[in-house]
Amino acid sequence: MTIHVKNPGMLTTVQDLGRYGYAHLGVSAGGAADAIALRIANRLVGNAENAAALEMTLLGATLEFHEPRIVALAGGECDCRVGTDSVPMWEAVAMRAGDVISCGPVTTGARVYMTVRGGFVVPQMLGSASTNLNGRFGGFEGRALMKGDALRVRRPSRDAAVANRERNPHAVELVERFYPRQPLRVTRGVQADWFAADTFERFLSARYQVGDDSNRSGLRLKGEPLTPSENRQLITEGVALGAVQVPADGQPMILCVDQQTTGGYPKIANVIAADIHRVGQLRPRDDVRFEEVTIAEAVRLLREQEKWFSRMLRSRGGNMRR
Repeated sequence: MTIHVKNPGMLTTVQDLGRYGYAHLGVSAGGAADAIALRIANRLVGNAENAAALEMTLLGATLEFHEPRIVALAGGECDCRVGTDSVPMWEAVAMRAGDVISCGPVTTGARVYMTVRGGFVVPQMLGSASTNLNGRFGGFEGRALMKGDALRVRRPSRDAAVANRERNPHAVELVERFYPRQPLRVTRGVQADWFAADTFERFLSARYQVGDDSNRSGLRLKGEPLTPSENRQLITEGVALGAVQVPADGQPMILCVDQQTTGGYPKIANVIAADIHRVGQLRPRDDVRFEEVTIAEAVRLLREQEKWFSRMLRSRGGNMRR
């Protein structure tokens, strides 16, 4: 079965949860910028959490279905329609043969994920279907989708459940739980001691804005400049996803999923794992603030998030209606 791309939107790529174990070769994990949304959308249609899906950035795609199929949309809010019918977020939805789904601008957040029951069929590169735009490999021919592309979809191993176009009663709870309006939580970075105590406090109290030149590699922030208290030279070293680096101009930047694997800028902080998906939903000109937590708290928050995630999906059950 194929799905045809009538309009690719601004930047639509095939992503899964990424490729791990190759950072020593200079290959970042990549994958979905918002892994939580991708996992939920896959579970809604009965896929494995790591199944390949579409990541649509800022402006969604228009896709034509040639066979009936069940899809789900998750992540940022987006006005998606089949004809005049609105397609809800966070819900499994049945597509008929001949249906054309049109996804408009992303109004809240930066990215929307579309999963299709069975998952998209693309070659595995280094164990992943995710698109590496910098390296031009993985996903669909190593690039963003273009008009006229035909996407293959794997046939499900068992009959699809019936779906509906009604709002998932858990949708509001999902958004409130995973996308709260609160500061990004961070732990102190490896070079936090390069900055004076009052500089770190200014970093936590300042309000930054996401720059227009941000992308999947990193979010450049505009606001209170930060200056190390000592003029020291850092030898290039490995960097972690979510690291908050401070380059020479003092404007911090958050490393995102397509980050470089090494860097020579001091790292004042690191966004915790439980908030990385929120970094993936930041869009240009969004306000950003930070809140410090301990490493122990960061571990606890991630465990709580995963427990809540599992409970929510179990309680939802498998019934979907049209």
